[in-house]
Amino acid sequence: MGSLYYGPREIAIHIEDRTLAHLRVVVTTKFRRNEAFALSLQHRDGEPGDHTTLWLHPAIPLRFVFDEPERTDLSRAWMEELVNAANTTAGIHLTDDHADGPAAYRHADSAGEPED
Repeated sequence: MGSLYYGPREIAIHIEDRTLAHLRVVVTTKFRRNEAFALSLQHRDGEPGDHTTLWLHPAIPLRFVFDEPERTDLSRAWMEELVNAANTTAGIHLTDDHADGPAAYRHADSAGEPED
């Protein structure tokens, strides 16, 4: 399980390494274009609340830390789906089963309803 550190307080957000690897590619691509977007993560059991939404912006410190030493195989289809979600007003929504790949996350429209 890797960690995403966002903002000056560097609070760790724990994300499966495979998902974090895909997210890193998407985030760095968006940031190279100076684009910001929303990222919502479902809280794990035992954590207060249901989910958290972050506004990811290139000017805010961000660090990816991986637990696994080996690089994971990346799915081009999953990265494209994540980029497409990041381009919506609702952004990317990672769910508790996000480590399974493209169908394991959802993105919503501005009304908050899942898109097909």
